[in-house]
Amino acid sequence: MNKSELKDFLDEKVLQYNTLDFIESDPVQIPHLFSRKEDIEIAGFLSATIAWGNRTMIIKNSHRMIDLMGNAPFDFVMSHSEEDLQRLETFVHRTFNGQDFSSFIKSLQNIYLNHNGLEAVFSKHQERASIQKSISEFKKTFFEIPHQNRTQKHVSDPMNGSAAKRINMFLRWMCRQDSKGVDLGIWKSIPPAILSCPLDVHSGNVARKLGLLARKQNDGKAVAELDAKLRKLDPNDPVKYDFALFGLGVFEGF
Repeated sequence: MNKSELKDFLDEKVLQYNTLDFIESDPVQIPHLFSRKEDIEIAGFLSATIAWGNRTMIIKNSHRMIDLMGNAPFDFVMSHSEEDLQRLETFVHRTFNGQDFSSFIKSLQNIYLNHNGLEAVFSKHQERASIQKSISEFKKTFFEIPHQNRTQKHVSDPMNGSAAKRINMFLRWMCRQDSKGVDLGIWKSIPPAILSCPLDVHSGNVARKLGLLARKQNDGKAVAELDAKLRKLDPNDPVKYDFALFGLGVFEGF
C-alpha cells in the first residue's frame, strides 16, 4: 500500500473500532463509570496501571479496585484512614499487590494536595511535539514521598527507554477529544497532537506488517518511530490509529 491507501485503510479501521461497542471489552469502561473529573482520572489511572495480561481479568480487577475504594475514588484518596488502607492488602493483579495499591493511594493524595491534581502534573513538562518528558517528570513527582522501592516498577519512565504503554493509554483516555465517546477527553491542557500511541505486542506487530515500524523491540525508540509515522497520517489526532492497530491485532489476528 502507498501512503494514501494506508491512510484510507487505517481510517476505515478507526471508524470500525472507535465505537461505543469498544468500551464493553476494554478497561476504558472503568473511568466511564464516573462523572466527576477527579473520579474519572483516578479510576482511569489505576485501571490503566494494571492493564497488562488477560483483558477480562484486567477489567474484573479494576472493578475490584473501585469497590475497595467504596466506589468513590477521589473521596477515598483524600480522606482514607489506615484501616481503609489495610482493606487494600488483599488486592493482587499479577505483580501489583495491596502494598503497591496503598502506595499509589498515598502518592495520589500527595498529587492532589500539593500539586493541583493529575492533569496539572502531566501538563507541566509537556514539550512541543512530545508528552514523554512529562511522563518521566510525573514519575519523579509521584514517588517524591516515602514509598516501597518495589512499587516504582509500576510507573514507567520513557527517559529510561520504556514504551510506557499503560500511561500513554491513560493519557489517550484523558486528552483525546473523541467524537465517538470512547476516550473521555476531560483534559484540555494537553493537545492530542503530542500524544503517543500505546505500543504493545498487538499494535507493534500490526505496525510492522503495515510498514509503520521497523524497530524490533517495543520500547521508547519504537514509540518515537511509530509516532512520527502516525503524525504524518493525522497531525492533529495521531493516536486515533491505536484503535486500528489494536483492533486489527486483537480482533482480526492481522
